[in-house]
Amino acid sequence: MTPSPSHLVLIPSYNPGPKVYDTVRAARAQWNPVWVIVDGSCDGSAEGLVAMAAEDAGLHVEVLPENRGKGAAVLYGLTLAEAAGFTHVLTMDSDGQHPAASIPEFMARSAVEPDAMVLGVPQFDASAPKLRVRGRKVSNGWANLETLWMGIGDSLFGFRVYPAKPLIAVMQQQRWMRRFDFDPEAAVRLCWYGVRPVNLPCPVRYFDAGEGGVSHFNYLRDNLLLTGMHTRLFCGFLLRLPRLLLRRLVSRTRR
Repeated sequence: MTPSPSHLVLIPSYNPGPKVYDTVRAARAQWNPVWVIVDGSCDGSAEGLVAMAAEDAGLHVEVLPENRGKGAAVLYGLTLAEAAGFTHVLTMDSDGQHPAASIPEFMARSAVEPDAMVLGVPQFDASAPKLRVRGRKVSNGWANLETLWMGIGDSLFGFRVYPAKPLIAVMQQQRWMRRFDFDPEAAVRLCWYGVRPVNLPCPVRYFDAGEGGVSHFNYLRDNLLLTGMHTRLFCGFLLRLPRLLLRRLVSRTRR
């Protein structure tokens, strides 16, 4: 597969279990190059991934010495990717929930609309925990309010293509977006920055422990984190409201 000079797959990974190897192989079958940022994993996966990269020129693995959070791992990879000349990254989780088969479709849409972020809208099956499916509607509602309904189809789903330069600029302007709450805050702040969302449906699969699934989601801790994030974003939204309203008015006038 000829390496793409502009788009790469970026996989942040923290103690993902054995599913990570299937995830990386599946991503490599669909795209070149694929980069994995090992975020201080202590489950032995770092060593296995480094060994895989030694035999595959299309796979690059960076190992961080300690766990910094998903957003921090993505920013680390983004910075290296931009320095290497890449303009866009597709982020996907390492635990096998995201469909590697959708990578070409998302990359193709990004190539057609390079100024946009291409957001996956999850299509849940029976494996999805009902509490999480219902709970994400709250975050999605807040994200759309905070952006005056610019069109964020799903704020939490991490399978998406970002333009690298705007996302790096947004993340370097403040100290947030470094942990689990990275995905919704990235979508909202990029909308504020002027990056238009494009939504594509995307299947998602949840694996239970018997299938090798690993989840680091903690309902109390992470929901408190999301609540604090949306409180912070809503305050930022109020400060930006005149500018957002003006942008919406100009957009309608041009139609």
